Amino acid sequence: MLLNDEVGMLRRVPLFSNVEPAKLKLLAFTSDRVSYNAGQILFHQGDEGDAAYVVLSGKADIIVDSPSGQIKVAEVEPNEIVGEIAILCDVSRTATVQASVPLEALRIRKDHFLRLLREFPEMTIEIVRVLADRLGHTTAELSDERSKARQAKH
Repeated sequence: MLLNDEVGMLRRVPLFSNVEPAKLKLLAFTSDRVSYNAGQILFHQGDEGDAAYVVLSGKADIIVDSPSGQIKVAEVEPNEIVGEIAILCDVSRTATVQASVPLEALRIRKDHFLRLLREFPEMTIEIVRVLADRLGHTTAELSDERSKARQAKH
């Protein structure tokens, strides 16, 4: 794919929508285009957070290990980012991400990602929005599950 096509794809990602084209071109040039078949793992829970991934096409499942086994907690779709928590919090991966169908993504190295956030405060605001939205969904689901558990006891 041509660099301009990748820039066009990045522009559709809410996180990058306000970043100037020259910076997006640099991001596309310094990032790796990666492809995964259905069932392939992008990264495992516990791995070092060395990159974030912007899904260009396809879908992936976000899976966490629990005492009762693996649980699918979310799905990542085109124009969404995954893997940024480990970079931002400097922690190991909080979940496993597995392609559910053939998937193409742009793998953005940690140093490039952090540089972009420093240079574009609006990107940082968008990342906070993404994380707050995820936290809101997780809180709602947890509350719903606890409510179901209480009802089952009575």
